Amino acid sequence: MAIEVRIPTILRTFTSGAKSVEGSGDTLDELFADLDSRHAGLRDRLVDDSGLRRFINVYVNDEDVRFLGGLEAAVKDGDTVTVLPAVAGGTR
Repeated sequence: MAIEVRIPTILRTFTSGAKSVEGSGDTLDELFADLDSRHAGLRDRLVDDSGLRRFINVYVNDEDVRFLGGLEAAVKDGDTVTVLPAVAGGTR
């Protein structure tokens, strides 16, 4: 079994169009490193020098990772990680 990572449309160019990919690791950081080994450039879109990028929301089993330890959040086989870019805008 592996960890399922759901990829938003805007990042699917890194996964050859796949809506979800599988990876492994004990923490979110290790999971992103594992994914980057097969989908080069993906990690750079999610993480910068200070941690998770400001406008990227990540959830482990529907829980916001910012409240679970950020990149140190524990993940395990069978978990589902959802990556969502923040959306803003509208009309006046």
